[in-house]
Amino acid sequence: MSSVQLLEATGNALRDALARRDWAAIGDLDTQCRQAVDEAMVEAVRDEGQLRERMQELLDLYRELVLTCQAEQRRLASELVQLNHSQQGAKVYQLFT
Repeated sequence: MSSVQLLEATGNALRDALARRDWAAIGDLDTQCRQAVDEAMVEAVRDEGQLRERMQELLDLYRELVLTCQAEQRRLASELVQLNHSQQGAKVYQLFT
């Protein structure tokens, strides 16, 4: 498999994992994508246009991934704040019972 094909396959797998919000798979695929990019930079590529296109697709995918991670982080932070308020309310309730 050429480095360009590897970039495409890894990018597609990463996109699928992102759609499923499979964070463990995303972590593994991120490492694989980095390795594929490193290999593509070293390997003599016959079609630089195709490599450029795959790299742009990965860049766009990583932008989407970062935005999704930021949204997930905000969601989790909100849940933690709500949980903390609930626990504080329960402690106050226990003081009066």
